[in-house]
Formats: sequence, C-alpha cells, structure tokens
Amino acid sequence: MDAKISNFQQVASLRRYTLTEGGANGLRVLDCDNGKIRFLLNESKALDIMQLYCEGKNISFVSKNGFKAEHGDFLQRFEGGMVYTCGLDSVGAREGFPLHGTLHGRAAKITRAECSNRGIFVEGEISDTALFGKNLLLKRRIYSDIGSDTVTLKDTLVNLGFREEDYCLLYHVNVGYPMLDEGAEIRAEIEEAIPRTAWAKERAAQRSIITAPVPEEEETCYFLRLKEPCVSLENKKIQKRFSLAYSGDMLPEFVQWKSMASGDYALGLEPCTTKLDDGFHYSKIAPNEEISFRLRLSVTPLD
Repeated sequence: MDAKISNFQQVASLRRYTLTEGGANGLRVLDCDNGKIRFLLNESKALDIMQLYCEGKNISFVSKNGFKAEHGDFLQRFEGGMVYTCGLDSVGAREGFPLHGTLHGRAAKITRAECSNRGIFVEGEISDTALFGKNLLLKRRIYSDIGSDTVTLKDTLVNLGFREEDYCLLYHVNVGYPMLDEGAEIRAEIEEAIPRTAWAKERAAQRSIITAPVPEEEETCYFLRLKEPCVSLENKKIQKRFSLAYSGDMLPEFVQWKSMASGDYALGLEPCTTKLDDGFHYSKIAPNEEISFRLRLSVTPLD
C-alpha cells in the first residue's frame, strides 16, 4: 500500500460467495485473485480447485456437467475442475466403491481465508468419519504469493482415531482449452509408460502429443514412472507452460489420462498413492500420525 492505491483490492482479492443458478445452486466458492493467477476454490466439495486462470486465460478443464451441488452418478456429475481430489476410501474403479471415492463430495470447514501483501492463504478441514469406524481429518492449505504464477496446495492427513486406518489418494489435475490445444506437448522425464488398454497401446506413439478433437475418440490412459515428480504441458500457440510438481515420496504413482474426444477434450495429470486396477493397494496411517502431500501448479511463459 502506497500513495498509488488506497484499497488492496486494486492489486489482489479474495471473495467468498454462494452460487444460485441451476445445478450449482448452493455451492460455496472462494474466488482468489493474486493479480496474475486467479483460482476458484469449492468450499462445498473438499476445497478443491474449480478453475485456474492465468492473465485471464483458462487453464483447467470443465466438463459439460458443470459444477453441481448435488451428488449422483460419477459420469453425470464429474465436473473436471483444476484439482479434483479422489479417495480416501477408493481411487479408480473398484467393485463396491463409487468411482474415485467419496472425498470430493465432502464439504470443507474454512479455518482461514486471508488476502494481504503476505499473499493469499485459504485453509480448511475435511472430515472422513464413521460410527464405530475411522476418524480421519484432511487439513488443506492453499496459498499463492501476490503477483505469483504459482498456486501451492498442501494437505495433511491426520488420524484422530485409536486404530490404524487404510487410505488412498489420487489428485486428478485436469487441463483444458485453451491451455490444451492441438500441437501442445506433454513434457516429463519418463522411465516407463504402461498403457492401460489395448487402444492406449495402439496410440502409444502419440501419448505425449495433443491432437485436434476427434468425434467419439476413445480415451487413453497410461501408468507412468517418472524420474522426477514433475510434468508439464507446453503450448506454443499461447506461449504458455503449465507445470505440476508434487511430493513424489508420498505420491509414488502417476497416471496420465488423455481424452481427445470432441466436447470432452481434456488432459488428466494424476499423482497418486497407489496403482490402479489389479495393482491397487491401501496405505496405512497410525493413530495420531500426520502425513503430508503437496502439489505446486504453475503457469509460466515459454522460453
């Protein structure tokens, strides 16, 4: 604050509101703008990052479902969003569990919401409990420096119960147009890429290339082993690079999901605690134990 401004909202802002239209009616949102990066947080859905913009341009994928307050079948409610957190009971498709688990559907309790010259800080808590069962708490902290090109998400999972509990986590980070466009390329130091399906195997040569949309194109999915816990998407058309860095020690697995289908044009970058399908396994958290996970989302100019 100096003589050039008398209200910090000229530089950055944090606003909290409730949506009122259609299926989104009742959703509580925190709208954060650091002057360069703008990100919307879904207080009603695990404090996940709904959308991310850089200098006014959209980075995230939003499905035709849009953002909805109600719950229901996964394919009819999956909104995409910049970060959609999956777990803690299940990830992927497993018999007896909803697709990608139930965590995203749990509302957050906001414990801090601040915008100042120190930056934007939003903190919340998401409970996952059951009578005669688990007592897990996910403490989420999302922050960004004023004028920064980066948003950091830090989760701390706490076992408040008196017995060891199972858990799993998958962070479904979804990129969409115009960041995702024909000619963009996925960049990472990859040691191995295992296709999930026969179709993905056929398309393996194009795994890192973003094509034009194709009507009814089947999705492809690969299980990647990365040298470093960082992956990016580079788009020369808009001269931008989207980068995802994460805590590889606690998120040792990585899934790349690519949908080039017309109208469902998306890229999923998904660090996780476990393999999917037959390789699925739970991690363990002891009573009173705390385990932390971190994502760092950046949008930078291409060199």
